[in-house]
Amino acid sequence: MTEKGARAAKTTANRAKMLTAARNLFTTRGYTATTMKAIAEAAGMAVQTLYFTFATKRAILSELLDLEIAGDAEPIATLDRPWFAAAVEAPPQDQIRRQVDAAATIFGRVSALLEVIRSAAATDPELADLWQTNLAQRHLVQLRLAEALAAKSPLRAGLDTERAADISLAVLAPETYHLLVHERGWTPAQWTSWASDALIRQLLP
Repeated sequence: MTEKGARAAKTTANRAKMLTAARNLFTTRGYTATTMKAIAEAAGMAVQTLYFTFATKRAILSELLDLEIAGDAEPIATLDRPWFAAAVEAPPQDQIRRQVDAAATIFGRVSALLEVIRSAAATDPELADLWQTNLAQRHLVQLRLAEALAAKSPLRAGLDTERAADISLAVLAPETYHLLVHERGWTPAQWTSWASDALIRQLLP
């Protein structure tokens, strides 16, 4: 490895350490109680390095959220992800199962972090904005999936794609996943089975 490559690898590794430390603190102490100094200490970094890398605590949380939703660092939007394309191409009931499976996979990574954001949003305007942005993104995904579903099958009587997207947004809400899996002790597989059944019954004739 060249000297330049070694420096880049070290920078990447240090960034990952800082993100991991921040996630651990956010999900155990909460966002407000976690300081930049505490993140730097947990990561074994100088606090100046943390500020140089991320500038603000919100920037750290925002990057963590993007990484955990995607599952990787690739700059690929949700609507361009392979699971989304596979769901859109699938028959109606299979599409619903695929979108629920994808939600379960994503929530398995990100539900604890989303709960941190939701809880802090009540008192932190910046996190309230981050939460609303995430909500709008989730609604757009469900709307595009509802439109794909309606192109393949009639929807349940009385539904249009907007209402179908709202129903999907509610059933596949991270708050519901957190309640049932983390608070009530359901397994992710039980949540997936329930959510798939609920959406098939609610959206299709």
